[in-house]
Amino acid sequence: MHTRLLHNDPQGLATAAALLRAGGLVAFGTETVYGLGADAGNDTAVAAIYTAKGRPGINPLISHFASADAAFEQVEATPLARRLADRFWPGPLTMVLPRGTHCGISTIATAGLPTAAVRVPAGQTTQALLAACGFPVVAPSANPSGRVSPSDAQHVLAGLDGRIDAVLDCGPCRVGVESTIIDLSRDVPVLLRPGGITLEALEAACGMKLALPAGSNDARPTAPGQLSSHYAPGLPVRLDARSVTPDEALLAFGPPLPGSALVWNLSATGDLHEAAARLFAGLRFLDMEGHRRGLVGIAVQPVPGHGLGRAIRDRLIRAACPRP
Repeated sequence: MHTRLLHNDPQGLATAAALLRAGGLVAFGTETVYGLGADAGNDTAVAAIYTAKGRPGINPLISHFASADAAFEQVEATPLARRLADRFWPGPLTMVLPRGTHCGISTIATAGLPTAAVRVPAGQTTQALLAACGFPVVAPSANPSGRVSPSDAQHVLAGLDGRIDAVLDCGPCRVGVESTIIDLSRDVPVLLRPGGITLEALEAACGMKLALPAGSNDARPTAPGQLSSHYAPGLPVRLDARSVTPDEALLAFGPPLPGSALVWNLSATGDLHEAAARLFAGLRFLDMEGHRRGLVGIAVQPVPGHGLGRAIRDRLIRAACPRP
């Protein structure tokens, strides 16, 4: 299969929508990362995503919609869900809610769970593509499963060229880390994955403290991004480094540590928004160039755990976890 690179113009959008309608796989940029899209109601197309990514079948997918009304036709929306939609959609927030009576999302996409993960992504191109399709589109990150998420079209081609039909080039992603996931199917809302909406902002909108998951659930994840080993480069990752050796690459935050000839600075000024946007590109660069130079690992300087730092640290912890 030859993967086509589509331009972000009316013809490219029309081609992408036609491919999705025909059951094809099309990667496209959102405000978070590039997603690998398929018709959420087409069992064959959804199954093809798992095959293309090498993704475990127990790991559910997020369905993307052009509007909150369209999303809430598929799930049982609570008053809190509607309040959060008014506050954060379109945007990097995913809600896990019970499947509705007439839910058309494939049970393959929900991994057989009684819930579905839904969101309304931001971005003019993404919104136009979803509107042109007229159906929910599942779109996990457009990369081989467990690897570093893609934040531009070339990242997608580096991992999935020849496995998918097309990539709609939407330019670099603005947020750079995946959506925040909140589970609203329980008595108390649970933060399942930190992401582009901070925990502090969510709790302020909810008017309550959110429960946090006990830990990773490799046996039965209820949402994406919960596997202990995820977002991983090929080189081993060492967290909270206070020093760096000459045979390590350095992922810096703020003033870089001395000792490495290969450095990617997430943010020289310590800006967490800039750091989030540069995280996955940095991991990819250090991994590729580090391998080329024969380095043995990637040392990561400490990143604070507040605001977007919580999402950054979550991705780094999973990147550092040994693969099963």
